[in-house]
Order: sequence, then C-alpha cells, then structure tokens
Amino acid sequence: MASELFKASRWTSGNHFFPTFIEVTDRAVIRRKRSWFSLDEISISIQKVASVHIKTGLIWSDIVIESSGGTDPLASHGHTKADARRIKELIEEQQSPTPQKSAV
Repeated sequence: MASELFKASRWTSGNHFFPTFIEVTDRAVIRRKRSWFSLDEISISIQKVASVHIKTGLIWSDIVIESSGGTDPLASHGHTKADARRIKELIEEQQSPTPQKSAV
C-alpha cells in the first residue's frame, strides 16, 4: 500500500500558519504538527491502534486515534469529513487479516 497524506484546513484553529498532517502507511499512522521553531511528530503502529474516533461538525471533523500501548492518543482537528472517514477506512483495512489463498 502506498502511503496517503491528509492535510487539515488552514481555516481551523491552530492550523492557520502550519496545518497538521496525518499520514497513513502500511506500518503506522503519523501526525506531524509544525510550529515556528519545532516539529511535533507522533506515530502509532497500525497493530497498536485500539480505536479511531471521528467527531464531525457542520464542515470539519476531529479525529482521535487511541493506541493499545497506553500512550497519549493521536488527535487532530480541521480535517474534512471525507478525509476523516478515509483515515479510518485505511486503518481498518490494514488491521483486517488478509484472506488466505487456498492451494488447488
């Protein structure tokens, strides 16, 4: 699977100058948040994702990804509803067991 990158809207609070990015790869979910002099990056292994919570508003959605490892949840706001649903879908696809092909 190729990684997919999702960018929060600059119209939302905390994202005006440096929007938050969420990247979903086949191995991890990564949130990157820049500020003037630093970069805050949090990653959770796909196997350690316990739940994905999406809270949708009129336009924007908040997403919280909790891990089973006891670390702080990965939270981001200002994503479109479609992006939030796609993030959840990608995580669920990676966590589902792949069907075994039977030998004939």
